[in-house]
Amino acid sequence: MTAMRAKPRAKKSAIDLIRMQIMWNRLLAVVEEQAQVLVRTGFSTSTREAGDISAGVFETVEGKMLAQAVTGTPGHINSMAEAVKHFIRRFPVDTMKPGDVYITNDPWMGTGHLHDFTVVTPIFRGGDDGRAPRMVALFACTSHVVDIGGFGLSADGRQVFHEGFQVPLMPVIVEGRMQDWFIDMVRTNVREPVQVVGDIYSLIACNEIGGRRLLHMMDEFDLDDLEVLGRYIIETSRASKIEAIRKLPQGSWTNSMTIDGYDAPIELVCTVTIDKDGVTADFTGTSPESPYGINVPYCYTNGYTSFGINCVIAPHIPNNAGSLGVVKVVAPEGTIVNARRPRAVAARGTIGQMCPDVAFGCLAQAMKGQVQAEGTSCLWNLTLLSGYGRTDPQFPYPKHYTAFDATGFHSGGTGARPTLDGLNATAFPSGVRNVPVEITETITPLVFWKKELRADSGGPGKYRGGVGQVMHVANRENAPFAISARFDRVFHPARGREGGMNGATGRLCWASGKELRPKGMQTVPPNDMLVVEMPGGGGFGEARSRDINAVARDVLYGLVSPEAARSQYGVAVDADGQVDQKATSALRRRRTRKS
Repeated sequence: MTAMRAKPRAKKSAIDLIRMQIMWNRLLAVVEEQAQVLVRTGFSTSTREAGDISAGVFETVEGKMLAQAVTGTPGHINSMAEAVKHFIRRFPVDTMKPGDVYITNDPWMGTGHLHDFTVVTPIFRGGDDGRAPRMVALFACTSHVVDIGGFGLSADGRQVFHEGFQVPLMPVIVEGRMQDWFIDMVRTNVREPVQVVGDIYSLIACNEIGGRRLLHMMDEFDLDDLEVLGRYIIETSRASKIEAIRKLPQGSWTNSMTIDGYDAPIELVCTVTIDKDGVTADFTGTSPESPYGINVPYCYTNGYTSFGINCVIAPHIPNNAGSLGVVKVVAPEGTIVNARRPRAVAARGTIGQMCPDVAFGCLAQAMKGQVQAEGTSCLWNLTLLSGYGRTDPQFPYPKHYTAFDATGFHSGGTGARPTLDGLNATAFPSGVRNVPVEITETITPLVFWKKELRADSGGPGKYRGGVGQVMHVANRENAPFAISARFDRVFHPARGREGGMNGATGRLCWASGKELRPKGMQTVPPNDMLVVEMPGGGGFGEARSRDINAVARDVLYGLVSPEAARSQYGVAVDADGQVDQKATSALRRRRTRKS
């Protein structure tokens, strides 16, 4: 097979294009294996169970992303796409050596908060012929660690300094030598040193395996470098995205969305402009920074907004520097979606994961009947801990009980789609997997007495919004435990679209009856139980036009109660899913007369 040279031919033959596509697909397989190594060797449940990671390969001149793994989350992947550029500026490529590995958890140069470590590894080829090895690529990966010290995964901090151990861009391995002092510093500053240090080694390992697979690929295809292939990937992706955009109506559309916030409601405002050269999302008019840890660094806002827009306009085009570069995100500095250092940012996902919904509201005006309704959007993760001095002083924690710090990834319902119901208990736009409660029960003294879908939480419509979950959690040792609550959609529900109704709001309380604030660190008393009711997504289209059999099926499956079927859908159906056709006709005639 002929070696690929630095300068491509003016016009590629069909065979050249097929070969390019094969190599591109192979590169995607390489980064997917990179990601799977991270998942399979990770220590934290967020990595090995939820898949809260990212993995990708980058070119060495400007740090442009060539390929990303399918496994991963938008907040990590799209933020990491920019993070590598910061590493190159801090450590020029001509100073990097074989065996070097770099790391950071800087929220503004990484992926938005201190709990995410980003690791970058330069990959070198050759050297056996007596010449110096040549750098051919950079591999990068990110994962969320269970703890980073400070307040923990909480919005209670007032500055980033309160939120944990900060790691600037720095080497963690120098020419193959691990910097043991760094590992000692991490181990000293976190509550779960085995899990956190284990995850750092997993990050290093996944980049190493990715590099090995890349070198095997380059040997197979007789590649000296990735210059030509990288240019093909970026140019082809950009051209395909531009082609998709030019099929859309051009103009500007504005949408606003009020959400709960922490101490006061927050207004998210977005204007999406579509022209022949790309899409711009501008958050001018959005609320200012918060004194609490729900602020969002720009990198995270950019990551989620561009992801949401791409989901609507061209979901089939792979993410890389070419496809991502067509979508521009503008967020004025000092707004909650472009927070300045040293603002607290630990719970940035609570706000940042709402960005796609705001952009969807703009696109829905431009693309009538083609954009899904609003969803729960932000994760309803249960960060539960005890034994670290974080429970309420009125509930002393006896030393002989088990200490723990665990985060279970869970979610409410997504918005209904233009031709399909919303997804139940699904983390869109985040994309993480739910952590099985059996895993949390294994590593902590917690018991989940109930975990089921929440009836009537999905917004009624021709297509129903996805439903949330109900969870009941207690400590089997009857000891107090704390919950770090950072939820949204408690006071402001996910809105329906095209005549669809709103989804249900969420709720947090104790089994004994006390309503909890949906924000801040709070303690569940001994012998009590935490009750979590997650929100649902908004509906799409008029509820009365929903197919009767679909309503009956929802009732049979426990997603809609018989009472809601009558009042919201005009369908008389019993708990076994049997429809009373005569009563249903009467209900619908009555509704028609009222209309």
